[in-house]
This record gives sequence, C-alpha cells and structure tokens, in this order.
Amino acid sequence: MDLPSIARGLLISAIPILIAITFHEVAHGFTAYRLGDATAKLYGRLTLNPLAHIDIFGTILLPLLLYVLTDGRFVFGYAKPVPINPMNFKNPRQGMALSAAAGPITNIILAVLSALLLHFILTPLAKLTSLSVLETILVPLVMIATSSAYINIVLAAFNMTPIPPLDGGRVLVGLLPHKQAISFSKIEPFGFIIVLVLIYSGIANYLLIPFIAFFVNVLHLGPYLRLLEIL
Repeated sequence: MDLPSIARGLLISAIPILIAITFHEVAHGFTAYRLGDATAKLYGRLTLNPLAHIDIFGTILLPLLLYVLTDGRFVFGYAKPVPINPMNFKNPRQGMALSAAAGPITNIILAVLSALLLHFILTPLAKLTSLSVLETILVPLVMIATSSAYINIVLAAFNMTPIPPLDGGRVLVGLLPHKQAISFSKIEPFGFIIVLVLIYSGIANYLLIPFIAFFVNVLHLGPYLRLLEIL
C-alpha cells in the first residue's frame, strides 16, 4: 500500500474513530451521572470535545499501527476511560453494569445512524448529482459513513467481550449472583492479558465475528464495505 492510500485511509477512519470513542466514553459518564455518580462531570469528561478523551496510544498510535500492519483491513482504537465511582450508586453492581452497557449500546446506535445516512441520504444523492460532485464530495462521505458504521460495530463487539475490565465483563459482574460476581471480578487485573491471548489464539474470532457479521447483514453494509476495499 502506497503512502497516499495510507494517508487517505487514515483520514477516512480518523473521524469515525474519534466520534465513536468520544460518544462511547460520554455515554458511560452520562449514564453514571444520571444514576448518581458525578465523578465524570467533575473531571470534565461529560463533553463531546474529543481532546478530553484522547489517549496517545489508544487513540492515535494503535489505530495508526493497526492500519499500516493490516493494509487498512482493520482499525481499532480506544479513549481514556471515564472515571466512575460505584460507591456513589444506590446499587453499585447494577449502576456499574448499566454504565458499562451504555458505551456499546451507543456505538450500535451510531452504526445504525451511519447506515441510515448511507441508505437514505448519500446513496439517493449519488444518483442525482454530477460526476464531479460525486467524486469530490459524495464518495468521500460514503467512505466515511461506511467506516463509521463498521468501526462502531467492531467497537461494540470488542467491548462486549465478557471479560473485565471490558464493558461486557462489567455487565456480567452486575448480572451474576453476588458470590459468583465477586469471584469473577477477581480476574480484572489480568483481563487485558486474557483478551490479548484470546485475540492472538484466534478464539476471540468466535465471539466477535458472529456479532459483527450479524450487524453488517442487518444494516446491509456488505456492498459498501466491498466498495471501500476497492477504493
């Protein structure tokens, strides 16, 4: 892949990634705030300004590295976690579960909105505009919207992996009986190591791919993703 292609691909992915992780983290903090914990608000994290959520490695270096290493086939990133104090909730386990679930749910909503934009606004406009407008404006917008839909689906799928400290793990801790929840939560210090092992071994694919494929099919993203690969 040549440098112009890499630069174009990064520009197309950068905006969706920033929007996805910003809304993801704000959803965590806002849900916690509504449930009684104002920690995120006090730290200035209930803002849609992406600068407040950027993590140098997770938001910039990791997506760049993945894009280059996979020839643009896979891009992923994350933001600084929003601070939440479960002791401020009336029901700490339930509050943490709801706050955790809010992030992936928000990403699914963003994926749906991106797909609606593709199907009902950008595609009809593409049939009505001139070739110059199509090439300079609509094609880049279609690529950004497609990237947005896919990135949000992948982000939701990854975060719903049922291993703490990922969102799915926190949701599971909130659903398990108290004794089992305490035992399960003890693996949190090793959570990311476990996730890396699952990814490296390929086991994670059995969890992520069905979820991703389901939403790609439901939102009819296949043709757009193939177009993105061609371009």
